[in-house]
Amino acid sequence: MSGDHQHADVSDTPVPRLWIALGLSAAYMLIEVAGGIFTGSLALISDAAHMLTDTMALALALLAINIGRRPADLLRTYGYARFEILAAAFNALLLLAVALYILYEAYVRLYEPEQIASLGMMTVAALGLVVNVVSMRVLAGHKDKSLNVKGAYLEVWADMLGSIGVIVGAGLIWLTGWQWIDSLVAVGIGFMVFPRTWTLLKECINILLEGVPPGIHLPDVEAAFTAVPGVESVHDLHLWAITQSKASLSAHVVLAPGGDAEAVRRAIEAQLQQKFDLHHTTLQMERENCAPVETIH
Repeated sequence: MSGDHQHADVSDTPVPRLWIALGLSAAYMLIEVAGGIFTGSLALISDAAHMLTDTMALALALLAINIGRRPADLLRTYGYARFEILAAAFNALLLLAVALYILYEAYVRLYEPEQIASLGMMTVAALGLVVNVVSMRVLAGHKDKSLNVKGAYLEVWADMLGSIGVIVGAGLIWLTGWQWIDSLVAVGIGFMVFPRTWTLLKECINILLEGVPPGIHLPDVEAAFTAVPGVESVHDLHLWAITQSKASLSAHVVLAPGGDAEAVRRAIEAQLQQKFDLHHTTLQMERENCAPVETIH
């Protein structure tokens, strides 16, 4: 058996940075709600709804980190790290629901447009742009190490684009007086959400279904096994991830005649670490193939 159990985990996540981004998002969300009500802008309300999901995403990330750091116990031998994935999936579903609501509200307003205070709308959106840029810089360094941080970063990124859209829309309303532009911007913000939400949700589902981590091809991994001298074959090969940064592998390795089990195991582990950055492996070394013989029906 193999037990090279070095791995990154939620302890690498920048908690102080998450708190900073949470404070910025929550404060600006309240400002944007008030600004949307004062100016009558659905685009601002739409952006405020996204800021709400930003705030919830960051809060969920912090909660997931605190829970994920709990040690493994007799009931949960992998610990609680996967709570991060559940939180990220919940956040993606919530964001999808908010986007659908904004699209519906924009549809209603196209038939019943409201008077928009364009200069106030532009001022609030400009403040939001500054907040979003700061939050993105705070989160950027760790967005590829945690799905929750990635989800929060993507939402802040979308909000930044949304703020730009609101600023442009407010300028056009001020120049032309066309109130329907506000609903058009809100629809654009809503549609902007769907691709990134699907990407995040797909990553979460793949992890929850014990799928092969992105960027790793199972045939390539199998080829790395059989390329090691002393390996006759490999079976029961499984590759999955507990969290985004915690890939795991298990396999049964059939030794060639005369193969040294310990030397072969170490050689396989070196290959997996070097080629695929796999550090959490469990290998069962066999002199005879114990795989069940398939029956032809």
